[in-house]
Amino acid sequence: MDKAKIFKNGRSQAVRLPKKYRFEGDEVYIKQSGNVVVLIPKDNPWKDVFESVKMFSDDFMETREQPPLETRESVD
Repeated sequence: MDKAKIFKNGRSQAVRLPKKYRFEGDEVYIKQSGNVVVLIPKDNPWKDVFESVKMFSDDFMETREQPPLETRESVD
């Protein structure tokens, strides 16, 4: 696992990312989940999600058992 340096920048804390983790642009979205902090590129935050969908095979979850569709009264 790679490491990054943490340092103070005025009254803020900053992280010096290694070169291979650099972002394009000058802003990122930031999210915290427990003790994990995630940085997401602001210019295209959904890029990795859309690209990861391509990794699923055509028969992914084909055998998944779904309950039958319910017939419901129209709301008109």
